[in-house]
Amino acid sequence: MNSCSFSWDENTSKPALNNINLIVKAGEKIAICGEVGSGKSTLLAAVLGEIPKTKGTIQVCGKIAYISQNAWIQTGTVQDNILFGSPMDVERYQNTLVRCSLVKDLEMFPYGDCTQIGERGVNLSGGQKQRVQLARALYQNADIYLLDDPFSAVDVHTATSLFNLFVT
Repeated sequence: MNSCSFSWDENTSKPALNNINLIVKAGEKIAICGEVGSGKSTLLAAVLGEIPKTKGTIQVCGKIAYISQNAWIQTGTVQDNILFGSPMDVERYQNTLVRCSLVKDLEMFPYGDCTQIGERGVNLSGGQKQRVQLARALYQNADIYLLDDPFSAVDVHTATSLFNLFVT
């Protein structure tokens, strides 16, 4: 991002983000910290192209995987939610389950990863929804991972383990 401004409104005199300069090189890991309402999620929306740019230039190179604050789960099986239309690579899939701390959960489900998830994940806990969402992103083998506070619904031990997926 070079001198970028973004606005949710047509009124560009009140930008949501103003004069943003950000360079992230391949392999770098960046954490954006700030108070509630300070624009962290808006910045991610800008990278995703979801908020209109009113000024400046932005260039994003590579495949993006986005993990939102609120887990997004589709009706289908656990496996469907992780693969999300991608072809099955058994080794990568099993590795993803381990890395996202889903193995024990799947052992408790009546049909393992073939267990049907109800509408919006009604039969999953908040932590399970987040870990399925993280597994979906990780399985996509993206170049860029945008995480918007996805660890709030999991315990501290699991959050630490999951955080280490993306920083190592």
